Amino acid sequence: MGTHGSKDKKEAKKKNKKERDEEKNSTNAPETTQQMNASNGKKDPEEDEIHESWNDPVLFAESPISKISKDDFELLNVIGKGSFGKVMQVRKKDDGKIYAMKVLRKEAIIARKQVTHTKAEKSILQKIQHPFIVQLHYAFQTKDKLYMILDYINGGELFFHLKKEGRFQEPRVRFYSAEIVCALAHLHSLGIVYRDLKPENILLNSEGHITITDFGLSKQIKMDEGTHTFCGTPEYLAPEVLKGQGHGIAVDWWSLGTLVYEMLTGLPPFYSQNINIMYQKILNGELRFPSYVSPEAQSLLEGLLTRDVEKRLGSGPDGSNEVKRHHFFNGMDWDKLEKKEIDAPFKPKVKSENDISQIDPTFTQEKPQDSLVENSLSETMAKENNFDGFTFVAPTAIDQAVR
Repeated sequence: MGTHGSKDKKEAKKKNKKERDEEKNSTNAPETTQQMNASNGKKDPEEDEIHESWNDPVLFAESPISKISKDDFELLNVIGKGSFGKVMQVRKKDDGKIYAMKVLRKEAIIARKQVTHTKAEKSILQKIQHPFIVQLHYAFQTKDKLYMILDYINGGELFFHLKKEGRFQEPRVRFYSAEIVCALAHLHSLGIVYRDLKPENILLNSEGHITITDFGLSKQIKMDEGTHTFCGTPEYLAPEVLKGQGHGIAVDWWSLGTLVYEMLTGLPPFYSQNINIMYQKILNGELRFPSYVSPEAQSLLEGLLTRDVEKRLGSGPDGSNEVKRHHFFNGMDWDKLEKKEIDAPFKPKVKSENDISQIDPTFTQEKPQDSLVENSLSETMAKENNFDGFTFVAPTAIDQAVR
C-alpha cells in the first residue's frame, strides 16, 4: 500500500504546471517571509541582507561589447510563464543561435518584494558552469523589465514527461537522480542552496540528460549559519523549513528524496490536496512505499527523507559523497556521468535545436511578443529599487565575439 488514496492520486494527476506554480505562490505556502510575516510585522532577514557579490565592481564591470539589448534577438515562441513574466525561445540575430529569454517585469518583482531574490538569482547563475545546470549567457535591462538569456533546452520538463507516463522505471530514476546529485554537489561546494528542486525545474536536453533551471529561490549562504526564509513549493518543503528553525543545504537533499519518490510512484510521499494536512504529514507522517519500490530505493529514500537534519543522508561531513556511495547507485561511474559519457535511458523526440514539440502547448500556442508595460515605473520607485549592475556577458560570449 502507498501513502496516497486513489482519489488523491487521480486528482493530483489532473494538475498542470500552472496550478502547481499557483500553489507555490499561494498564501498557504508563501514564497518569502515578507508574505508569511505580513500580519505580524516581522522583517525578512534576507531583504535587509547585502549581497556582497552584487556590489562587487569588478564582477559587474561593463564589457566593451556588453551593449546587448532585446533588439539583438528575434522572438520565436513562448515556452513558459510565471508570476513575474514569461520565457520565450529566441534567436540571436547575428549568429542564429537559439536561446531562452527570461523576461521579468520590475513592477511585479518590486510589488512582491522579490528584488533581493532576483538579484541573487542573476548573481548566482553567472558563477555557475556545470553540465547539468542551465547557463546564463547575457543579462540586460530596460526601464521596466529585466532580461536573462539562457540555454534553450528542448527536451521538455521532467514534469511534462512524468505527467504523461505516470511514473518512471527504477533505472531511469537512478540515472536522473544521479545527475541531480552531481548538480547539487557542485552548488553546495559553492555555498549555494537551491531550495526549489521539483520536476518543473528540471529540463531534459535532446540527448536525455537533465538540466536544472530557475534559480529564483537560490541563495548563497555561510555554511555554518544557514538561512531562515520560508520559501519553496509545498510538496517539497523540508520539515525544518516548516518549523521556521533555520535551514541550510540539507533542504536540497530532502527535496531530492521527495522528487525520487515522485518519479518512482507518480506522487510526492506526503501528498494531500489539503496543504495544511500535507504539512502535518511532512512533519509527522509515516513514510510508506508501494510494493514495487526496491529495497535499495527504499533505503535511499529513508536516508534522504530523515527529519533529523544531522542524520539526513548528504548532511554529514562528507556531504554529497555520502549520497553517491549509497548502494542505490552501485556501479555508477560518476566521472563518466558528469562528462555525459553514459547514454540516457530515454531520449526525447526532437528534430532540431529549435524544436518545441516537447514544450507544453499551453505556452507555445501563445503569440511571442515583448508586451509594453502599461504602468511604467515611477522615477522614485526606480531609484528605491535599482537594478544597477544587472548587465552581464558570459566569458564564453566575449570569447566568441573577439574571434
